[in-house]
Amino acid sequence: MRIIKLTDETKKDILNNLLKRSPDNYGEYEATVKEIVENVHKNKDSALFEYTKKFDKADINADNVKVTDEEIEAAYKEVDEKLLSVIRKSIKNIRAYHEKQKRTSWIETEDTGIILGQKMSPIESVGVYVPGGKAAYPSSVLMNIIPAHVAGVKNIIMTTPCNSEGKVYSMTLVAAKEAGATEVYKAGGAQAIAALAFGTESVPKVDKIVGPGNIFVALAKRLVYGHVSIDSIAGPSEVLVLADKTANPRYAAADLLSQAEHDELASAIMVTDSMELAERVSEEVEKFVPKLSRKDIIRKSLDNFGYILVTENLKEAIEITNEIAPEHLEILTANPFEVMTKIKNAGAIFLGEYSSEPLGDYFAGPNHVLPTNGTAKFFSPLNVDDFVKKSSIIYYSEEALFSAHEDIEAFAESEQLTAHANSIKVRFEDNK
Repeated sequence: MRIIKLTDETKKDILNNLLKRSPDNYGEYEATVKEIVENVHKNKDSALFEYTKKFDKADINADNVKVTDEEIEAAYKEVDEKLLSVIRKSIKNIRAYHEKQKRTSWIETEDTGIILGQKMSPIESVGVYVPGGKAAYPSSVLMNIIPAHVAGVKNIIMTTPCNSEGKVYSMTLVAAKEAGATEVYKAGGAQAIAALAFGTESVPKVDKIVGPGNIFVALAKRLVYGHVSIDSIAGPSEVLVLADKTANPRYAAADLLSQAEHDELASAIMVTDSMELAERVSEEVEKFVPKLSRKDIIRKSLDNFGYILVTENLKEAIEITNEIAPEHLEILTANPFEVMTKIKNAGAIFLGEYSSEPLGDYFAGPNHVLPTNGTAKFFSPLNVDDFVKKSSIIYYSEEALFSAHEDIEAFAESEQLTAHANSIKVRFEDNK
């Protein structure tokens, strides 16, 4: 891996390079995605099936687009019992973590005749997109469906690409069933997002779409936002390892590569105040790569967006970490808990050498759908709140409104909204 001494100039170059991975910079694909979305919006099933044939080479129609109970039963027979047991353990952890996020409605009554509150209601229908391109991710099935299920969403509609024979990856189907999906449809890419957003003869319209995907999925989600809600527009995955001289270089190298294998646009960065550690980690990376199954993808990822940044001190290392605002942050320092208190921007924070990033991907419980490309400065991990709506509750008695009516009227009239003021005034026009 390339080792760079951090300066103001190199920092600027690195941050600009990382931003190239953002969906905001995929202009060359926008026209294609817009055409797909508009075609599915207009022609519904016929367009959806046409694109499935074109991109997935599968003959899908109204009779087989929805996954059947028989297909799910067949999928269970193909999944190893031991792996199924692992999935169920993971589900237990994920569900327990997200149960703690649930919030209840509340209402408060005041002696003055005022009642105020907030009503929490689950979203009625949610679409979950699950990728199926370069790799299938049953873990993403769990992470998107379980918080929706915990929130009380009635209809959880999942879409995922099928293979050329019209079959969905068995592990994906089993994970969907175990997590609580209501229905599963064989549709991928931008066309699946459009189908969920607008509805077709076969695929029901939803109120919100969540789930990661490739460039086309990300751009489609941005296009349909407003017709439906979305979780976020996710970019490629990333990890940042913040380490000092006490870190194990072999562990750090392995953790960097665990993210680099996602795709060529994935980012793997280490920030350290130790040049010796930087050199040792780079050596370990070179030892690991030839042994890994996705070594070609890893090499391209590291060439494009892999860095080991060496700072003058740990304080500077923390500052650049906050500026990058990584999706996954591993803290491998002498006192990771102390360093954590100084981190302002990160999607998920992993503390210590036995809390590597894949722990969060699969098993620990916190959600692995996280903000990317610096959006951890203002976005949060996917959570139960993403699947509920909040309604305000307001009640004023006559006496309570009387005591406030002149103030309200004055405020409305200051904005020249006399009808607003009149709405209050008419209730007391007979009062002297």
